[in-house]
Amino acid sequence: MTRDKTQNVKGLIIVGDDGDVILQLGVGQDRRLISMVSDPDWMTEAMERRIVPALLTDAQYVVLVTPVQDGRLVLFFDAVTDTVLRFFTQVDFAFDIIDHILNDPYDAMAVIDAKARLVFVSPVHEKFFGLKTGEGVGRNVRDVIQNTRLHHVVRTGVAEVGQIQRMRDSERVVSRHPIKHDGMVMGAIGRVMFKGPQQVEALARRINVLEKEIASYRTERKASEHAEAFLKAIVGQSPAIEAVRDQIRKVAPLDIPVLVQGESGTGKELVAKALHALSPRSKGRLITVNAAALPASLVESELFGYEPGSFTGADSKGRLGKFEQADRGTIFLDEIGDMPLEVQSKLLRVLQDKIVERVGGENPRQVDFRLISATNRDLERFIEQEKFRLDLFYRISPVIIRMPTLAERIEDIPLLLDHFLTELSAHYDRPMPEVEDAVPDLMMGRAWPGNVRELHHVIERAFVFAENGWLRVVDFEQAGLAAPPRRIATASAAAPDLADGGSLKDVLGQLEHKLIADAMIRFNGNKKKVAEHLGISRSYLYKKLEEDFEA
Repeated sequence: MTRDKTQNVKGLIIVGDDGDVILQLGVGQDRRLISMVSDPDWMTEAMERRIVPALLTDAQYVVLVTPVQDGRLVLFFDAVTDTVLRFFTQVDFAFDIIDHILNDPYDAMAVIDAKARLVFVSPVHEKFFGLKTGEGVGRNVRDVIQNTRLHHVVRTGVAEVGQIQRMRDSERVVSRHPIKHDGMVMGAIGRVMFKGPQQVEALARRINVLEKEIASYRTERKASEHAEAFLKAIVGQSPAIEAVRDQIRKVAPLDIPVLVQGESGTGKELVAKALHALSPRSKGRLITVNAAALPASLVESELFGYEPGSFTGADSKGRLGKFEQADRGTIFLDEIGDMPLEVQSKLLRVLQDKIVERVGGENPRQVDFRLISATNRDLERFIEQEKFRLDLFYRISPVIIRMPTLAERIEDIPLLLDHFLTELSAHYDRPMPEVEDAVPDLMMGRAWPGNVRELHHVIERAFVFAENGWLRVVDFEQAGLAAPPRRIATASAAAPDLADGGSLKDVLGQLEHKLIADAMIRFNGNKKKVAEHLGISRSYLYKKLEEDFEA
């Protein structure tokens, strides 16, 4: 089926230079259109724009105005889409845009009809193929353009975008689009998006750079997600835990020693792992040393290593010490408060000079590490008792992160319960149990002197007794967890009524006892905070607590 090339031309008017209408055909005989083109102001504007709209109450046309001998030719076209009409209505320089597209030296164009015959070749394309103006029109596109696929696009009606096409020993990136009207393919247009292979190579280089950048971002994202996983391992949403996570984020990037303080079972090792994972040393090793678990006779050889044959039973090859193993990484000294004084002195020298000397060795070795320490001891009290070196304390504690007790973050227990049950279900390959509503209340009403570690053990024991997919209060009772005990005797119960009389010394003693007991309850047994709140020294507080205990 062929399409009449002139079926979109609905009429024409020829207007002489004097403004008189010389000829009108088709819709050009409409008096409204004759009146419009006879208006000198309209004609002046139309000649400037070249393509203008003509909007009537019952019809709309796109009007092409072009000069002819002794006058102007006005052609009227219909069957235009709203988009085309809006383009010509809103853009005063629409004709100039079309002219630019057809003559763009960097964006060549070829147009074929439904029979794959060339109907237009842009000037830059004609020059490239060595054609004179209009010479290729009417010829089959395959006879003019090497390796073309425009005929295939006309046949299939499927666009091909970003294809490489070789023409006259040159490679170009082209796009080919079918042109349709009323659902029928009328032809196809091919456009060269780049002038030559140099642009293609430049694009390829740019894509390669972008791909490397994307790969780098992905690596960074994975590293960030890996580090964040260690922060999430510190389970909880209480203000106390959020504060700990904020401190870790701020301190981790700084190559500075950190002391983590907290009672046993509060999760100090989790803090150390997170600090390492979020630090620039994350690609290095995290070496953990439990100073409290090392026999005094082996502390030095474990920390600093030893040379072959340095003592009886020594490995014949010698051994790297923990500090050497942590080179370019992080060393975590857990329970540093239990380290013997003589080892503290040697540790201090290592921290000052970053040099270690193996047992039985004579060649000092330079090491590069970050130190993270942890303790459940009151190091300030140990310093007063001469159990810990003051100068070492200053070296290990430029930054102190205090882990809250479970009593200080009691609202985190439901989250910890869910977290531990998830872990236990995976470990024992059992379904995640439903939890009776009373269980969280039971657990939040208890004291936890063992903190999170004790909580985990209690949950694990109850998990073993759980049946039928439910975790109930009775399971905890079978695991040995009874009703919530009293955390601490109230002051009113611990001391007699002040109004009962007695000497001034007795009354003051009772009042002092009451204030201390109230503060101990208020601060969940945190003696440092109690002493600060009451304005007394910690040594005096310890003395009064010992007196109460003996009483």
